[in-house]
Amino acid sequence: MLGLTLGVLVVQVVVGLMTGSLALLADAGHMLSDSLGLVLALAAIAVAQRPGGPRSTYGWHRTEVLAAGANGLILLGICIVIAVNAVARLGDPPSIEGGWVLAAGVVGLAVNIVGLVILRAGSKESLNVRGAYLEVLGDALGSVAVIASAVVILLTGWHEADPIASLVIAALVIPRAVSLLRDVAEVLLETSPRDVDLDEVRGHILGVQGVVDVHDLHVWTITSGMPVMSAHVVVDDSVVDMADAHHVLDHLCTCLSHHFDVAHSTFQLEPSGHLESERHGHD
Repeated sequence: MLGLTLGVLVVQVVVGLMTGSLALLADAGHMLSDSLGLVLALAAIAVAQRPGGPRSTYGWHRTEVLAAGANGLILLGICIVIAVNAVARLGDPPSIEGGWVLAAGVVGLAVNIVGLVILRAGSKESLNVRGAYLEVLGDALGSVAVIASAVVILLTGWHEADPIASLVIAALVIPRAVSLLRDVAEVLLETSPRDVDLDEVRGHILGVQGVVDVHDLHVWTITSGMPVMSAHVVVDDSVVDMADAHHVLDHLCTCLSHHFDVAHSTFQLEPSGHLESERHGHD
């Protein structure tokens, strides 16, 4: 897939420079972002498989998130450059050779469709793959815009269609880049996953026999598909030995694994008087 993308990138750059088509160069710029995104995705997947160490106890899974963030920034930067140049060309567009542009756009669209089929399965499970998928999707739509502008130029001679197609490409891609960067920021800021309701989690914890309260409940995400949780769980006086504690812990883990897709959970069991003494200790 990467070889095909690079091949079409070279074709689009050559034809774009030869014909003066900004829309085709815009599509080539987006395809360059696709290529970088695929390289970053492959590198991040390889690094994430490395075992953790004393200073990286969760492993290297966050490299996937960093790669997705780099993808989003590259994509956003290319779109801004495209939009600025397209606006500058609207008043005085150059003459475009529509036939060459049409041929290059069709080739680009065909390769993008292959890429979408390959990446679609993993786009819902991984931020990194989702970033690459969204880039290819935006590039496919960009190829459609290139083809449309070429057809308009061939049929009517209206060369303003080229910078307009460039603006359409930018408008299609920018929201996707912003959405990806927002998701990356939420992971890095360790916000609670959108699909996890903390009140619902708290309710299930309180529903476990022997639990009377829960505080310091935290849910965050290490990387795509790897949410983790920690909580201080207050137990009643019936929990008097290790066997009772193990019983409560087993029920907590079973309950949460059944209702929530949490990869790793940590519970600190506390007697009912511990929270009050903890508060006094902080005074």
